[in-house]
Amino acid sequence: MNIHEFQGKSLLSQFDIPVQPGIVLDLQSNLASLKTLAEQAGEEPVFAVKAQIHAGGRGKGKFKENDAGDGGGVRISKNANDALEEAHKMLGKTLVTKQTGDGGKTVNKVYVELGCSIVKEFYLALLVDRSSSSVSFVCSRKGGMDIEKVAEENPTDIVTIIVDPAERFSDHHGRKIAFALGLKDAAFKQCVQMTRNLYNLFIEKNCDMIEINPLIMTKNNSLICLDCKMSFDSNALFKNKDLETLRDITEEDPKELEASKFDLNYISLDGEIGCMVNGAGLAMATMDIIKLNGSEPANFLDVGGGATKEKVTEAFKIITSDKNVKGILVNIFGGIMRCDVIAEGVVQATKEVGLKVPLVVRLEGTNVEEGKEIIEQSGLNVITADNLNDAAAKIVAQIK
Repeated sequence: MNIHEFQGKSLLSQFDIPVQPGIVLDLQSNLASLKTLAEQAGEEPVFAVKAQIHAGGRGKGKFKENDAGDGGGVRISKNANDALEEAHKMLGKTLVTKQTGDGGKTVNKVYVELGCSIVKEFYLALLVDRSSSSVSFVCSRKGGMDIEKVAEENPTDIVTIIVDPAERFSDHHGRKIAFALGLKDAAFKQCVQMTRNLYNLFIEKNCDMIEINPLIMTKNNSLICLDCKMSFDSNALFKNKDLETLRDITEEDPKELEASKFDLNYISLDGEIGCMVNGAGLAMATMDIIKLNGSEPANFLDVGGGATKEKVTEAFKIITSDKNVKGILVNIFGGIMRCDVIAEGVVQATKEVGLKVPLVVRLEGTNVEEGKEIIEQSGLNVITADNLNDAAAKIVAQIK
């Protein structure tokens, strides 16, 4: 589960991690809501006005609408009036960044925070390192830019510090990070404490990732988290019920949201062949072989080992709701999952929603003969396949 920047910064504050004061605006906000924030800034306030969407690259993004004003999803204003005006230009508009795809995302909230003096910019992140089964800190002195570009051009500029789960975080981890960032004196000490607090937040809230880019040093030699991206392990949300209130379903793909209601593992992709498979590994193999045969998968969909006829029906409906889908490949290996259950679900779904695109079905395993018989007797125009490569070749041929 992803959350917005303003929500992440609220959590950072709860763990005594330094952020700038800020407020959230929507279309009903007025100037009065900014006055209190302006009072904290002193005589010459500077405001950073930030569109709140679940995607990176906001500053370099572009709005689809002409009336959204100049600039991307992050703008600087010198007074409260200008900040409110810029916020209202963004609200309700569609922001397109390198991470949103061409469709972009609608800006429903804007976060306005006080600006500050920036002497240096750093990169700092925590993530689950699956290769070491640990939580790792990733840091670089080159913050404020694409970390992928830094990794590609100057990989030595990125330092990784692994925290052993048995040892947990100690001050020596914080010192390694501070040394890697080239910090000294007060900033060095602050970094040690701040990284300890970040680790505690990461563990307590079952995070998948916390990314601070940039982490800045001010002219007072203090560290501040100027931006924040945070995501959580959805399977662990029951441990932190308060986090569920932070979920913004308007930021989620409607098909993925619908799939989650039926406990289906679904991820929307940009291809043209819809896939329904049981088992994540088999689903990945199915996607790969579709690509090898010259096409692209429209989704990842694992119906799981214990899927019912109703679940399969809903899965089929979700696939067919995608306008980009030109053909469907059902690939089932019946172990725990029975092929006849899948067949019944496919037949029921096609009768409910209609079959407007080619459908190739490959069944193998438990009750495979019963499953094939159900499909054959259904009267549906379904193409059967003997193996995975045969199935992929047939569906690609159909759509081309």
